[in-house]
Amino acid sequence: MFAGMMPLVILAAVVVFTSIKVLNEYERGVILTFGRFTAVKGPGLIFVIPGVQQMFRMSTRVVVLDVPPQDVITRDNISVKVNAVIYFRVVNPQTAILNVENYMYATSQLAQTTLRSVLGQQELDDLLANRDKINKNLQEILDLHTEPWGIKISSVEVKNVDLPQEMQRAIAKQAEAERERRAKVIHAEGEFQAAQKLSDAAQIMAVNPAAIQLRYLQTLTEIATDNNSTTIFPVPIDLIQMFLKKNQN
Repeated sequence: MFAGMMPLVILAAVVVFTSIKVLNEYERGVILTFGRFTAVKGPGLIFVIPGVQQMFRMSTRVVVLDVPPQDVITRDNISVKVNAVIYFRVVNPQTAILNVENYMYATSQLAQTTLRSVLGQQELDDLLANRDKINKNLQEILDLHTEPWGIKISSVEVKNVDLPQEMQRAIAKQAEAERERRAKVIHAEGEFQAAQKLSDAAQIMAVNPAAIQLRYLQTLTEIATDNNSTTIFPVPIDLIQMFLKKNQN
């Protein structure tokens, strides 16, 4: 009799062994009983009846998805290649299984089409300068479309914007011209400020002739400090002015 029950005992042991499932802390199991949704179980030890129930293991950790380079034509008709990276996670395992066939593939395809659509509405200067604004716009659009799938888009980052060689040379020339323009403006402002200071100094010297004599003595002191063989004979300015008045008469 015991020998006759051995197959049943072995069968029961196999059934029990195969029905035991262990889910990690970051995993959830979506259980279908005869094809109908039953529950979301886990983490820990759970039991799945073989032949009756089916379990889909889902990870709730953040997934990093690389979006391959996409050919984009900007609003100002410039062709560029743009790639991006998306950070998302499953927040509702039930809808991720029941509402979409393959949430990874669906999210990847949606990201590619959305990237081309959004960047195609931007000009090249905005695409290069307003990267944070574009990332936020992409995140909002993707999150809106993936919410019915139980997917939460936490972040979208545009990685690289590859420009044609002709456009790279044009941008380099534009940057060089901009630097030259700024240098000329700064030089002109310096010349204007120097001329204004000289004009103010001339007005002060015209009002107070003693300032000219002080400047004259300061110049003699500066020349005398240099190591040269020049001999300087100080001449009173009043004497020079006398000769100048005589020459004018």
